[in-house]
Amino acid sequence: MTTLSTRPADVTRQWRLVDASDCVLGRLASRVATVLRGKDKPEYTPHVDVGDFVVVVNADKVRVTGNKREGKIYHRHSGYPGGIKSMSFASLQERVPERIIELAVKGMLPRNPLGRQMARKLKVYAGPEHPHQAQQPQPMEI
Repeated sequence: MTTLSTRPADVTRQWRLVDASDCVLGRLASRVATVLRGKDKPEYTPHVDVGDFVVVVNADKVRVTGNKREGKIYHRHSGYPGGIKSMSFASLQERVPERIIELAVKGMLPRNPLGRQMARKLKVYAGPEHPHQAQQPQPMEI
């Protein structure tokens, strides 16, 4: 009996559509990260990107539990001394709601070139509209 190893040429990608309305951020991000990696497929191979494309809509309606709405802080740094900027979940959700889901999913992917390639297959939109109708994304349960 031989072990089959998927090659990049053998991968067939689908497009999945996720509605983030009233979904808990962590549960949504872990499910999306699993699909981006391809771990839900029988032909999963750790060193090959076999995952699907994921389109997330209504990112501005995602929710968190507990005190995280005011207590969760996102940090970024400009690279200059004293250049750290901090923003709460609530203010980031008002300014750039797509970035919340992107950061949560990216944190669950591998930290290497393969993980960055997987992260590029994630498309996040604040409202219900998206420009990927031609790919005919299939709805995905969360």
